[in-house]
Amino acid sequence: MSQQSRRRPSQPYRPPKKDPVRILAFDALRAVDERDAYANLVLPPLLRRAREQDGFDSRDAALATELVYGTLRRQGTYDAIIAECVDRPLREVDPPVLDVLSLGAHQLLGTRIPTHAAVSASVELARVVLGDGRAKFVNAVLRRISRHDLDGWLELVAPPYDEDPEDHLAVVHSHPRWVVSALWDALGGGRAGIEDLLAADNERPEVTLVARPGRSTAGELLSLLGEDGGLPGRWSPYAVRLAEGGEPGALGPVREGRAGVQDEGSQLVALALAGAPLDGPDESWLDGCAGPGGKAALLGALAAERGAALVAAEKQPHRARLVERALAGNPGPYQVVTADGTRPAWRPGAFDRVLVDVPCTGLGALRRRPEARWRRRPEDLDGFAPLQRALLREALQSVRVGGVVGYATCSPHPAETRAVVDDVLGEQGGPIRAEWIDARPLMPGVPALGDGPDVQLWPHLHGTDAMYLALLRRTA
Repeated sequence: MSQQSRRRPSQPYRPPKKDPVRILAFDALRAVDERDAYANLVLPPLLRRAREQDGFDSRDAALATELVYGTLRRQGTYDAIIAECVDRPLREVDPPVLDVLSLGAHQLLGTRIPTHAAVSASVELARVVLGDGRAKFVNAVLRRISRHDLDGWLELVAPPYDEDPEDHLAVVHSHPRWVVSALWDALGGGRAGIEDLLAADNERPEVTLVARPGRSTAGELLSLLGEDGGLPGRWSPYAVRLAEGGEPGALGPVREGRAGVQDEGSQLVALALAGAPLDGPDESWLDGCAGPGGKAALLGALAAERGAALVAAEKQPHRARLVERALAGNPGPYQVVTADGTRPAWRPGAFDRVLVDVPCTGLGALRRRPEARWRRRPEDLDGFAPLQRALLREALQSVRVGGVVGYATCSPHPAETRAVVDDVLGEQGGPIRAEWIDARPLMPGVPALGDGPDVQLWPHLHGTDAMYLALLRRTA
């Protein structure tokens, strides 16, 4: 028999199978990587289009969402594992290839998708978005990854805890080392506390609704959701937690603006400011950093119940429009102004209550924006510091003597919380004097609030974002 006759007949070319779910997940990851987009902003329009064009059902949407968020949350861990399975430094792997590998790693190590299905689906995705040549590379790497489960890989790639605790936790829980260090400092506890917090950062957060006072109630929302659709909030009387897969936009009160989506920690901040004891008039409130409008809408509704008026100030015009939308239909008087809280357009001492929820690193909301952990750098703290202090300083100028200021931020980093307040209160020679108000009694029923007088909420203790609140009364 001749050599020619022994050759296998050539196989006809098989076009790759297009999987709309995985293609959508890949597109979302590329947007996050290429444009510094946020998944929570990119994913909804992609899913909406997929429902219209590809016939996505709820299961398709749930899988696409899990693939995107799960891959982003575990990116650091998966990078360490992939690095062990490629023959070059990770920085030399093209970003689109790395995105496909990360999606495949998550399916293999972070979901219940069978191994053969996870590998074959990822290879087909690679054929569609990368080409047949690079799909072979993806196939080889994923087959290496499939040799161990996640625990097995962590034993191989994570340094021992006893040798380097922070680096160990960074790899195991997929956080940058500097973030692990900062969160550990903020907690001030032992290993169990930091591991619980890092694990909570990698959990999918509940969707929480707020029933805006005077416009809706938690009871109405629960009635609309039914027994299997929602649960009461843990701490806020206006909160309702959606069952997994619940769609907030399907509820009439949400569509009408009588209710909204809002983390329970944000609700507690607004309620504590509104509940702080006050001597004298209580007629004029200010939200000095109001965008995108969630806290302003709740504050506006609470103010309206007392006959008070809210001014909601936001520096960025497009965010000010979001505030207007959130406040539309509010029963009481309110005004939305496009204004810089560090250069206020109102006279000093004009308000009885003032909230400044200042811009920050967002390290308290890593459950919702997992990609933020990889974008932030320690030097970002220095960039925010002057703005945070300036906003608090002007908030104290804007409130009357005897009035209350709430300083809030969605970060537990000590440099963005107590240090800011201590610095502003400790400034000598200025005209502003203020004293602490113990915020803990203003969050009744909420446990583990620390020594006070300020409050730090935590995902692993309270099921909220890691919101910080300091309450101050202007004294002179």
